[in-house]
Amino acid sequence: MTLPFFVYGTLRPGEVNHDLFLRGRTRSEEPGRLADAVLYEGPGYPYAVEEPDGGVISGELISALPEAYEGLLAELDRLEEYVPGDPRSLYVRVERKVAREADGAAVRAWVYVAAPAVATRLRARGRAIAGGDWRARV
Repeated sequence: MTLPFFVYGTLRPGEVNHDLFLRGRTRSEEPGRLADAVLYEGPGYPYAVEEPDGGVISGELISALPEAYEGLLAELDRLEEYVPGDPRSLYVRVERKVAREADGAAVRAWVYVAAPAVATRLRARGRAIAGGDWRARV
């Protein structure tokens, strides 16, 4: 299943990992919003933590070029330290609906959210980013 990626931190256009991983490998990049999630500070990058009625996270919907998709998916899994079924993963890649800012349409996309153990720790002691926008953090 080839879904776009919803990115909300260092993979956003203008951020360091965008150029390293996405430049020249995308078909489209457009603003989007993920509902029912809270954005938390991490050590130089953010975590999305799913919370029913929790808030909205701003980011971009990134559609990969078809010929780059499989390689990009594997590279992003490594970047996000996601290994399916591994409880040591920092993130979990999940399919969620993301609203396109341009027209509000719901788009199914891959989103890397905090793994359960990380999410529990952030809820207890983490620092939420007000407004859900990594770029607007203070």
